[in-house]
Amino acid sequence: MDSEDPQERPEDVSNIINGLERYNPEAVGNLEDYLRHQCENRYTDSNANRTLLKLYQLNPDRVKDEVITNILVKSLTLFPSPQFSLALHLIPPHLVAPNQRGELPEAISKLRELNLQLQGAQYARFWATLDSDDLYADLTTDIDGFEELIRGRIATLVSHAYREIELSVLEQWLGLEGQAAVTFVTETAGWKVEDNLVKIPRNPENEAKKSEVREDVNVDMFSRVIRRAWEETV
Repeated sequence: MDSEDPQERPEDVSNIINGLERYNPEAVGNLEDYLRHQCENRYTDSNANRTLLKLYQLNPDRVKDEVITNILVKSLTLFPSPQFSLALHLIPPHLVAPNQRGELPEAISKLRELNLQLQGAQYARFWATLDSDDLYADLTTDIDGFEELIRGRIATLVSHAYREIELSVLEQWLGLEGQAAVTFVTETAGWKVEDNLVKIPRNPENEAKKSEVREDVNVDMFSRVIRRAWEETV
């Protein structure tokens, strides 16, 4: 999944990103419409979204809180990439500071918490946090398939690190229980469940590789050691 230059990007957006239009305030509307299309179709164009945030920096009168939070939520689905942090650094500091009052600073603070948990592979804690406050549901409502996208990323990362894992552990990491978890594992991920163990097929990432450690030792090295030992005894 290429979030920097996705194939879904239309030509008019490419012209904005790659030309002088990236500094034109009138481009804001096109980029906002494009973000809406991303949210509805489960792909992300991080490059275009950063361009929109830069235009917000130059034109603060055009800032829309909902657009900022949607960009951050879309960035969450790309973990463990740095896209969330890259977007966050383009938001005016007075909106990012956690001690600021207002709806947008609070929303950004909560999304930062989710990002920290995903980046730290604290998946069970992520799902618990997501269910702990109705504000999270409000923040993610515009992102079609948000939870499915997160689960897909978790499954990908698990497949890179494991050949087998207990189903009960995976349930916590996926935020699913019982048959819902089994259905995701077998039908969505394409894995097998045997005796409460999830079997993950071998792939280039989780396959054990033999490592060879070579030490190049030559005669000159031995001669220096012997000479030093002899000098110390004289």
